[in-house]
Amino acid sequence: MTTHFFSDTTTLLGRSLRHIVRSPDTIITTAVMPIAMLLLFVYVFGGAIDTGSGSYVDYLLPGILLITIASGISYTAFRLFLDLQGGIFERFESLPIARSSVLWAHVLTSLVANLVSVVAVVLVALLMGFRSGAGVLAWLAVAGILVVFTLALTWLAVVAGLTAKTSDGASGFSYPLIFLPFISSAFVPTDSMPGPVAAFAEHQPVTSIVDSIRDLLAQQPVSADIWVALAWCLGILAVGYALAMATFHRKTA
Repeated sequence: MTTHFFSDTTTLLGRSLRHIVRSPDTIITTAVMPIAMLLLFVYVFGGAIDTGSGSYVDYLLPGILLITIASGISYTAFRLFLDLQGGIFERFESLPIARSSVLWAHVLTSLVANLVSVVAVVLVALLMGFRSGAGVLAWLAVAGILVVFTLALTWLAVVAGLTAKTSDGASGFSYPLIFLPFISSAFVPTDSMPGPVAAFAEHQPVTSIVDSIRDLLAQQPVSADIWVALAWCLGILAVGYALAMATFHRKTA
């Protein structure tokens, strides 16, 4: 049964990836907005923002990476909605395949597409002067955090794709997630914010994730924020997965 699941998921993953290769505008569109924000904040606003660090692009990049992922997962919900409306699920149900492999194929496609977009943003940041002396282990830790964060948001996107009534509703759910980094330490230190805003910024998941990635890339001692960040990511992942599977079983019952 396990082998059956993996082979089915691999086959359906290939199908989804071929769609992206034939229409690469998904990845291009996902990467364009974060890159534009990176350029805007570094070259227009960066000179007026005091973060207490040397290079603003180094300070900014972790938050931009999370915005890249939040932008990318909207396409997962959109593609899932189109499959659902197009009757693809009904066709798959008539085949001897593992039912959950359909969802996992979309989730893994999202992971691959978002990682490609993240790499594109990092390359642009390098051209803009981003530098990090972090070693291999630190980069692997950053990659691990981004992977778990992507999976957590993607399972939420699956719920949106399965429950949306329109294509705009499927993709539009990601807008609050894109906005969340603006009320965090992603762009400015939280101590520069008014009291109530700072309290929210310091205790929402993006701040701990951004601060952990920033410390890893800056070769700074990693504080307890990394455990808070992982707890947030794993908690959202567990809730998103449970809701997605429950919704999927209800839809296909």
